[in-house]
Amino acid sequence: MKLVLGTAQMGLNYGINNKFGKIPEFETFNILLEAHKSGITLLDTAEVYGNAHQLIGEFHKNYPYNKFQIITKLPNGIKADDVNDKIENYLKILNVEKLDILLFHSFDSYITNFDAIEKLYAFKCNGLINQIGVSVYTNEQLEYLVDDTQLDVIQLPFNLLDNKSIRGELISKLKKAGKIIHTRSAFLQGLFFKNINENNNVVKGLKIELSLLNELASKSKCSLVDLALNYCLQQSEIDRVIIGIDSMKQLRENLVAASNIIETEVIEIINQIKVTNIGLLNPSLWNSKQF
Repeated sequence: MKLVLGTAQMGLNYGINNKFGKIPEFETFNILLEAHKSGITLLDTAEVYGNAHQLIGEFHKNYPYNKFQIITKLPNGIKADDVNDKIENYLKILNVEKLDILLFHSFDSYITNFDAIEKLYAFKCNGLINQIGVSVYTNEQLEYLVDDTQLDVIQLPFNLLDNKSIRGELISKLKKAGKIIHTRSAFLQGLFFKNINENNNVVKGLKIELSLLNELASKSKCSLVDLALNYCLQQSEIDRVIIGIDSMKQLRENLVAASNIIETEVIEIINQIKVTNIGLLNPSLWNSKQF
């Protein structure tokens, strides 16, 4: 199972196409039960995702036989002196014995805080963390990490538009360097499912590309969910694909989509799509005046 369930929508009102807001607690628990039953055993979360940590911990308390492995992230600005207390707190709140993966939440947080790495290695040696990594955005950051021997896991954006034409060469370099590759933003926060005529600056800026994807899905007789999810899942150099969902219905749609296959010819067409304004692919910039 390559799928990892993201939890931002469980703790926050998250996503450009999220019409329902934060998922209610009772539905979160049902979603987690369904996900675990379906073979998803790894959650991606973070302290900054509202009360997601607390919800996961409560779920683990109530359903001890359905515990998940956890990816979580140290917040930006974390000080080395605070790392020990932070990790012990995570273990307690999440109600787990160890963290499968602990990431720095940003590249800047990582490169300005090498003192924290030694403390993370101590937790790794003690079996309380399996792997250490960092979440990044840009190709410049990826290039820097190719020769970095301290990290096990690299989490990066990858999707139909932020695609192999942009990331492929660097992903190959990272794999050859022994890194584990996790990708996020498979649906670009739901952007792929928005009406292409909507009065939204990001949609307007990507209208040509979004129209092409809609046309490609139609010609391929598959849904955009099929196209977006399997484009990521069928990349042999990607180890895990993180998905975010807003409801039980979306989870089930994604599980069905993940069992499908898209043709190699379709993947090659997607690989040739090249967005010129890369900033449009970065959700953290979507509220910027430049769009």
